[in-house]
Formats: sequence, C-alpha cells, structure tokens
Amino acid sequence: KLQEPLSVLRSTELFAPMGNCFAGVKKARGVPKYKVVVCGGAGGIGQPLAMLMALDDRVTEVCVQDVTMAMVPAAGVAADLGHLERPAKVSSFAIDPAKKPIDQLRDCLTGAHVVLVPAGLPRKPGMTRDDLFDKNASIAKGLVEACAEYCPKAVIGLIVNPVNSIVPAMCEFYKKKGLNPRCIVGITTLDVVRANKFVSERTGVHVADIDVPVIGGHAGITILPLFSQVPAMAKVSAEEIKAMDARTQDAGTEVVQAKDGKGSATLSMAYAGARLGKAVLSGLEGDSANAVECAYVAVLEDGKKIGTTLPYFTTKVKFGRDGAVEDVRPIGKLNEYEKGRLAEVEKQLQTEAQKGIDYAARL
Repeated sequence: KLQEPLSVLRSTELFAPMGNCFAGVKKARGVPKYKVVVCGGAGGIGQPLAMLMALDDRVTEVCVQDVTMAMVPAAGVAADLGHLERPAKVSSFAIDPAKKPIDQLRDCLTGAHVVLVPAGLPRKPGMTRDDLFDKNASIAKGLVEACAEYCPKAVIGLIVNPVNSIVPAMCEFYKKKGLNPRCIVGITTLDVVRANKFVSERTGVHVADIDVPVIGGHAGITILPLFSQVPAMAKVSAEEIKAMDARTQDAGTEVVQAKDGKGSATLSMAYAGARLGKAVLSGLEGDSANAVECAYVAVLEDGKKIGTTLPYFTTKVKFGRDGAVEDVRPIGKLNEYEKGRLAEVEKQLQTEAQKGIDYAARL
C-alpha cells in the first residue's frame, strides 16, 4: 500500500482492516454536526481517543480537555490533531484541579453532544480499592457536575476506574439533579473488542464477522462473554471456552505485563472508547443499525426484560436520536456454564454497584 499513489492511500480500502473506528474515513463529504469533548484528552488513552473521534466526518469539533499540569499540554495535543485533513476543528481546554470544574468548563462543555472521560488515577502500590474509588469518584463527580450544568443532554461515556462503582455513583447523582441517568454509560466496549479478537484467532473467522456479547460489569469475574451466542464457537470445547472466558477477564494484565509495568491498555482502550462514541453519533443520526454497543447502564424498570435483578448491568444497548440510551437488550439464552457464571457476576457486581449508590446518597 505504501508504494501506491496518494490518491489510493487516502482511500477507504487503506483503513478497512481497522474496523468501525475508521469506517468511512475517506468520505469527507458529510456535514459535520456534533461536538465531542475528551476529558483527560492529553493522557495515554485520551490522545488516541481524541484522534479517532476527530477522524469522524460527523464531528464538527473535538475539545481536548485536561488539567494544567498534564505531562503533555492539552493545547499541544490539539495543535497536533488540528493538522489532520479532517473537517473537525480541534480545540483545547486546561483546568486548575485546585478549583471546581463547574467553575471552569462552561466554554469547553457548552454545546457538547458526547463527552468521553478517560480520566482518574490508576491504582498505585499500597492503594486500596476504597482509596482508588474515593479519589476517582471525586474526579468524576466534578466533571459530571459540570456536564449537568452546561450539556445536560450530552452522553457521558465513563472510563474511570472502578467502573462498576463509579458509573452507579454518577447515574444516581444525575437522578438527584432530575436528569436522565441513561445519558451516562460505562464504556465496557474493550471487553467486547478483546473477546471478538480472541474468537477470531481461535476459529479463523474474520473478526468483522464476530460479535460476542459481553455482559455483567467491567472488572474481573464480573466480565462475562457469552460465547454460546457466537456461531463460530459452536465446535470449540467447553474447556477451551472456559479458558477464553478467563483470558477475557484478565486481558488487561497481559498488556501490563507486556509493557513491563510501564503502562496499561491505552491504545486498545482508545479504540474501544471511540467505537462507543461513534455508536452514540450513529444514534444521533438515526442510524439504528450502527447505534448498538454493549455498555454498563442503569437498569431502571428494565430488569425483567434484560434478565437481571441488579440496578446496574452491562448488556447491549441502543442509542437514540437524543443521544441517550433508548433501548436495553435482553441478555438472551445462556448455557449452563454461563448461568453459573452469571450467578458469580451478580453476587460481586451487586456489592460494587451498591458502593457507588451509597456514595451518591451522601452527596
């Protein structure tokens, strides 16, 4: 490909193997309509995520938001991305973390349709899960509070750990403000992306023809890939499926170990985050066929329909014309192994979701 003319290099064919994130990347003829904000946009996930969203011709502006002391200034990331030959304007916004985000983010968030949040602190040695939750819940709360004020109908996609607790906390916070909790979703798409790739590698079926529903939550045993619903897996042994289930749960560790402790999953997470963001854009466009992804959402009155008694759960959802989740899909038929795993998922996820609900009750 690299020896072919520039006209060919710019063709859709070059990007076709890269999947949905680059779908239609050549067709710079659509009318840009939507503003996307990436909070934490100067970080390891945020930079490639902002780039992938800037490549979408439906996007009129990408705002790279981060803190003033970010290792790479948000303005530098925006300047770099601003040179891409795409319609989107790329702006930047840096805030002082010593001050409330709501007092600083009016210009950044006003008019936003999608806010993607790869923000928060990683778990450090000596830090308990409670410590991590307390710090990251505070960070998420500041950003979500600002969204409630300046873009209350925008879809907020959270990549803030621990997702299983942070998302319920923020959705309950939105409820208390009288806003739609289904404007907030936990981005669990990376679990789907990984499961799809693992199935493709095992079966030889092209990854574009694989769609593994991954339900439950977004950490450890709460991640449940439903391989029984994938035709390509019909002839794979039960033992192999159990191993692939475990690998999907622990896939993040593969990356951490391969990076020798010097990083975690950033590029694949950015790809997954962009996939979710693009599904939201498709919903806004009325393109229902491309507006479906798995996400961690408020169950509300749909527990019986979905097949869970939990207040928050990951399943396939469809984004609507107003951006928010308008439909949640049933988990479908499970085999005996998956039924057993679901019981484990629900026991663990109930505790983790309740932690977020309790946090919001104190706000």
